[in-house]
Amino acid sequence: MGHEVGTTLVIGATGTTGSRVTARLAARGHRVKAASRRAAAPDGAEAVRFDWHDPATFEAALSGVDRVYLVPPVGAVEPAGTMLPFLERARAAGVRRAVLLSSSAIPAGGPATGRVHQALPELFEEWAVLRPSWFMQNFTGDHAHAQSVRADGLLLTATGEGRVAFVDADDIAAVAVHALTDLRAPDTDLVITGPEALSYTDVAAILGDVTGRAVVHRQLTSEQLVERLTAVAVPAEFAALLAAMDRAIAEGAEDRTTDTVRRLTGRPPRSLRALVERELG
Repeated sequence: MGHEVGTTLVIGATGTTGSRVTARLAARGHRVKAASRRAAAPDGAEAVRFDWHDPATFEAALSGVDRVYLVPPVGAVEPAGTMLPFLERARAAGVRRAVLLSSSAIPAGGPATGRVHQALPELFEEWAVLRPSWFMQNFTGDHAHAQSVRADGLLLTATGEGRVAFVDADDIAAVAVHALTDLRAPDTDLVITGPEALSYTDVAAILGDVTGRAVVHRQLTSEQLVERLTAVAVPAEFAALLAAMDRAIAEGAEDRTTDTVRRLTGRPPRSLRALVERELG
């Protein structure tokens, strides 16, 4: 059922996808409340303070809002406990459409955001769950991969020759804007990938080619990866989770591409080479 787009609450509005979603919505003339702990807002959006762990911030954030972009609390292993009470409040406050950022690695009912994903269709008449593959920005920003490439010319993973269809955060944001504003909500989950599945060895070759310096993919065992992560103060439980994700990639869990970006935005997703040329070339 179609209706005029009202005001969108963007949670995590200073983050990788939230900042891009906020900017795109504002540029299209949509009303946006940009929610973050710092209450910082880009041009064209209204800043509002929001903290998942402080329910006193919920009411002002939800006031006058009819749709919401949900980025889970950072570092939460079990975010449903925090998110579901907020979503009940959101529905009661008049939110009609909810778009959740999850991951291609997590199905409905699975761990972490999987439980929130499962609950969403029961809570809202209009919904979508974005399940992006791994972000291309991991190789260009301040992520551990980008740091080890800059410092040592190394990509260190336990992924073997497993392939991932890495995706540009700009393409995730473009899909999110459609999911939030199109007359008909997707009412499904959307696996979002880039145009091609690449091994980390392929990624190292592209990074080396564009930057003109040698980049090598050093393959570690899961145990070596856990040791390396805990040595740089990553908590043991989280290190084990990251190693398990790499193992899943090695076993082929992320070796797929989808037409989601083209289907929703009308244009193809950006390639890793194009992104690296833009950011590092």
